[in-house]
Amino acid sequence: MLIFNQRTSAPATDTVALAYDARKRSRLKVTLASGLAAGIFLERGDHLHGGDRLIAEDGSTVVDILAAPEKLIEAVADSPLLFARAAYHLGNRHVPVQLLPTDSGGLLRFQTDHVLAEMVRGLGCTVRDVEAPFQPESGAYGAHGGHHHHGDAPEQADLHNPGHGPHRSVPKIHEFKPR
Repeated sequence: MLIFNQRTSAPATDTVALAYDARKRSRLKVTLASGLAAGIFLERGDHLHGGDRLIAEDGSTVVDILAAPEKLIEAVADSPLLFARAAYHLGNRHVPVQLLPTDSGGLLRFQTDHVLAEMVRGLGCTVRDVEAPFQPESGAYGAHGGHHHHGDAPEQADLHNPGHGPHRSVPKIHEFKPR
């Protein structure tokens, strides 16, 4: 079985499609598109995003992580104010939310929860069930605040995210570093 535990920016040689809940896990067994069995072993709390790439320990394979389509609720806001209100109320409940722009307001996607769907409908959003890839916001304190590339080897530092590599330690929110 191939073992993947390090990010890379090298070209992909294989793919695996994972739903959001699987991409949040730091340890999982997967089957690549080629049919090969693989294990993903990341630091606890490290999440994968669609578009991330991992390299096998033996260097033989680079896998591209794809966000698999899944059942979601889509809430469409017809004004920027309604979009902000709906995002605020979902965020206040710590709901992972994907934010997408529209010409008039915005669109929010979140995992299927009909209580939350009724809440945003009550705010004035148009709500529907969809099947689509889910890439929610990482959050202000997430390990990945958007897409960025990682070095191929531990000695290649990522200036925006020091310490990234196969065995980095993500600082806790209240650990302060000297200036």
